[in-house]
Amino acid sequence: MSELRKDLVSGRWVIIATERSKRPDDFRPASPEKKEGGSGFCPFCMGNESKTPPEVFALRESGTPPDGPGWRVRVVTNKFPALSPGAAPPKSAKGVFQWMPGVGVHEVIIENPDHDKELSDLDTTHIRDVLRVCRQRIKAIEEELHYQYVQVFKNKGKEAGASLGHPHSQILATPIVPKRVKEEVYGSERLFRTFKECIFCRTLREETTLHERLVLRNDRFCVIAPFASRSPFEMAITPLRHSPFFTSAEDEELASLAGVLKTVLTRLKTTLSDPPFNLILHQAPNPTLSQKAWPGIEQYFHWHMEVLPVLTKVAGFEWGTGFYINPVPPETAAGYLREEK
Repeated sequence: MSELRKDLVSGRWVIIATERSKRPDDFRPASPEKKEGGSGFCPFCMGNESKTPPEVFALRESGTPPDGPGWRVRVVTNKFPALSPGAAPPKSAKGVFQWMPGVGVHEVIIENPDHDKELSDLDTTHIRDVLRVCRQRIKAIEEELHYQYVQVFKNKGKEAGASLGHPHSQILATPIVPKRVKEEVYGSERLFRTFKECIFCRTLREETTLHERLVLRNDRFCVIAPFASRSPFEMAITPLRHSPFFTSAEDEELASLAGVLKTVLTRLKTTLSDPPFNLILHQAPNPTLSQKAWPGIEQYFHWHMEVLPVLTKVAGFEWGTGFYINPVPPETAAGYLREEK
């Protein structure tokens, strides 16, 4: 079973994923015949449902049975999970070392049956359905209160971490709140005390006025190239309605978000020749935990998404210092992304 291990100095937890263990040869570049798609077989394509773990949830045509054709969006357990379901894990210690069993949830959201249709190629109704499935799965997982944080993310392209070419996203729930998430929550709380309002709401208002880094805005969402972008053409997608929880998004908001996602991902594709990217949902921890651990979080935290194109590589300086080097100013990136192609 996997383990979660804590680095004492930084406070960072690491998943030692024994189910996904690799040998040194596995990290060498693949030879041409071993590259993705070489076999022509994909377990995520319709008709191959028996090649995945049983589905957890699906949107499918009326009358079609589980684990068969007829689905629009399908959720299955990851065949090689980083964490596996179980009871609330106890923490263990030996000397200065701390760890716990690798309990959690690791699911795959197969976004559509067509192997060659990326998220940006789908119509907005289908993208909305993918978002609705994400919302449903987060709610269901958070009912198990020891799952303290649910992370939804999409890796598009091998360079961004995708192991299969069929468009999909992933859900990973952990029994602890990750350090990065805590830093974002605590930072939001500190800035709320300083500015007497949500820092995300304040930023949206100022960015809309300045217009320098604004990519697009509609009546429900705003997309900006963040002032301190870590990578070229990074984008932040933020709802105008204040809420710390993605699960509180209404169907009308998800429909609007679907249109925004289609627009920005299409512009990314046309502007940068379809680069690999990571799409990450940022939300507050499990609501039951949040209300106890962070009183007032409803006022100061604001859920949002990040789009991070993989155009540069993180190297020694970034690993050693935590500083990122971005060769494209966000003002320039926003200018390109605002243009209609």
